Amino acid sequence: MQPSDRELEALAARLGEALLACNRTACTAESCTGGWVAKVMTDVPGSSRWFAAGFVTYANEAKAGLLDVPDTLLEAHGAVSEPVVIAMANAAQSRTGAEFAVAVSGVAGPGGGTVEKPVGTVWFAWAAADRVRTAQRFFEGNRERIRRLSVECALEGLLNDAVAGQ
Repeated sequence: MQPSDRELEALAARLGEALLACNRTACTAESCTGGWVAKVMTDVPGSSRWFAAGFVTYANEAKAGLLDVPDTLLEAHGAVSEPVVIAMANAAQSRTGAEFAVAVSGVAGPGGGTVEKPVGTVWFAWAAADRVRTAQRFFEGNRERIRRLSVECALEGLLNDAVAGQ
């Protein structure tokens, strides 16, 4: 099952309420989701009070240029990796001043997968204060489903951080 637009909107609204309750903001650094996490967040009326900014860094050059992800990390681990999403989340948080950040990088398909990183492999990083949590997920389905599930996972992680921050 994949989340509907309505379910993603409801999740983003809950995130906004939690961020407002703790008087904090969030930002995004996205690759495979192409700005979809930020889009869902900014679909919520009044989100300018709790959404700081979003970076869409689809190409490696954008990750390096906009978020200062070191070329050495990209070369050693690839864009779809834990070290890269950590660097993306930390940079987004640092550049925006937001208390919470999420970074997403994955292989949404239908091509681009490898034996080590098959289609559906997605890495997440959630930065809050001086800690970063990461998770790797393996989603099945077509490009749309993988991206929807990635947006849902990213929002849920931010919501967990915001609730814990209250």
